Amino acid sequence: MTHPPAAAPPVTRLAVLHDPDCGLCRQLTRWLRAQAQLVPLEFVAVASAEARRRFPGVDHEAALGEITVVADTGEIWRGPQAFVTCLWALAEHRPLAHRLSTPAGLPLARAAAFAAARYRAATGAGRPKPGDLPESTGDPVPDCPDGACATARPRAPS
Repeated sequence: MTHPPAAAPPVTRLAVLHDPDCGLCRQLTRWLRAQAQLVPLEFVAVASAEARRRFPGVDHEAALGEITVVADTGEIWRGPQAFVTCLWALAEHRPLAHRLSTPAGLPLARAAAFAAARYRAATGAGRPKPGDLPESTGDPVPDCPDGACATARPRAPS
């Protein structure tokens, strides 16, 4: 008798590797933290000693250049797929994630991820020295210098 393959375990946590020195990354992290999460998101400084210890299967040098998400199941997503995975974790944006994961939607997700990567490259973010990054970012993202970011809730993308 042939048995069907065992189902993969469900994803119950996601780690988002982010650059705490990048303004765009800080804004995205702040926005993600403010959303209702169906799957908890944890933020870990990209290429830090903690990230390298916890996620040895990740290409940490490549992760410096684009968003990378690691599931508690061991799955790893980079670039557009990582962006869609973050949206999938959010209660209000899961339907959008499903649309963006289709053949018709993936080019839009790819364009968003590409634009973010280009912005990071143009502003000099994305290539910090790994030793300069904090070991963990489990604490809330620091407030903006003028305090506006602490009180203004980012609008959801349309």
